[in-house]
Amino acid sequence: MLDPAIYAHLLDAARAHPALRAALVQAGPIRIEPPAHPRVADRLFVEVVNQQLSTRAAGAIWARIEAAAAAADSSPRGLFEAGDADLLRACGISGNKVRALQAIVGAEAAGLLGPGLAGLPHPERAAILCGIRGVGPWTADMVGIFHFHDPDIWPAGDVAAVGCLRRLTGQADAGAVASAFAPYRSILARYLWRIKDGAPLPGDESARQAPAPRTRRLRGAAKSG
Repeated sequence: MLDPAIYAHLLDAARAHPALRAALVQAGPIRIEPPAHPRVADRLFVEVVNQQLSTRAAGAIWARIEAAAAAADSSPRGLFEAGDADLLRACGISGNKVRALQAIVGAEAAGLLGPGLAGLPHPERAAILCGIRGVGPWTADMVGIFHFHDPDIWPAGDVAAVGCLRRLTGQADAGAVASAFAPYRSILARYLWRIKDGAPLPGDESARQAPAPRTRRLRGAAKSG
């Protein structure tokens, strides 16, 4: 569960924005799950495949990837390492994404995705990640937040987090609002995703209607993700 001191900091930073503070109170302390993947390359594979897809479409593609991996007595990682472009395209992965997956495999083989990344400040780590085809600032931010658990990343390119913060505060400059939550802006982003995806926003009746299928948070081309 979230450290009570961090939660108290978020609530204090939100005092100037009653709707945001009410949403944080409603959500309560959240659980920060451990990284879902053993290696950063595995997280990058997921982010690249899922870029610009709805949750439903991404799930369908991953089901085909897993089926193809099982048929080959392999794993999704094994398919990406083998780099059979025709097989990956048959799973629904675009040509650009196939090349991005191959670039991630190459970066890992070159030693760019080793354990040393964990000890780097996020800007330095992001610069390395963004040097890989198909990986942009948004993807680097997601890796920093969810794989490395960096506590103070504000994902400025994430339309869901930015839009939710603007909506709850009435402020256009979401980055300036988020700055008050340092050094825990990653935690703020986690709350904003939780609020947008699950909890109705205070006073917002429209949010109580059945939501449309949620799309990926990325905006722009794969390279900018």
